[in-house]
Amino acid sequence: MLANYEEKLSEIKSEIIVVGEGLLKSNQLIVAALKECDVASFNAAKAHIKNVSNIVKEIDNNIITTLALHSPEAKDLRRMVSYLKITNELLRASSNTRNFIKGFTEECKEVDTKIVNDYAIPMQKSTVDAIKYTVDMISIDCVDETQECFNKVVIAENKTDDLYEMIESELFQQKPKDSEFNKFHKMLIVLRRSEKIADRAMSIASLLLYANNGGEIHRV
Repeated sequence: MLANYEEKLSEIKSEIIVVGEGLLKSNQLIVAALKECDVASFNAAKAHIKNVSNIVKEIDNNIITTLALHSPEAKDLRRMVSYLKITNELLRASSNTRNFIKGFTEECKEVDTKIVNDYAIPMQKSTVDAIKYTVDMISIDCVDETQECFNKVVIAENKTDDLYEMIESELFQQKPKDSEFNKFHKMLIVLRRSEKIADRAMSIASLLLYANNGGEIHRV
């Protein structure tokens, strides 16, 4: 039974990594798309998070079945419960990514190039870093390495927060006229999606830290 459980655990972990890597690739393509407002790259980014809802549902069913059949205890139980929460965060991150793509595709022709180059692209790159380090954490079992990777996620996520605040300040310093305010407001909503994707990566990293190291879950 132990060998069978280890096989199921490895299978679930691999499935989660696949979803995480798809999310990572999608957000990496967004960086390239932002530079030229490239609709083709935005569409390619969407393809990497296609059918995530159905995939996550299958992973959740696999987790629940494994819990019912094997009744893991202690760290194993903590890990499986964390995985069940992680799939929901991956789903939310994918939804935010999809909404970011949709919103920016509609607005990017109207955006100041300086705002994109100075803030939006660096912000999205930090979001990519947060996702990358989080995906890396899934395969790590060492307590110290898990903590080190978690710290990198924290730094990347904090940077997205700082850059969003800088974008917000920059846009309002331009003192848009009433006729332009709606455009500025829409852009802030779109860029907020990138910051939220990093938030979801932070939540996943917190769950992985809890799964491996125990203690309290760092909430975002």
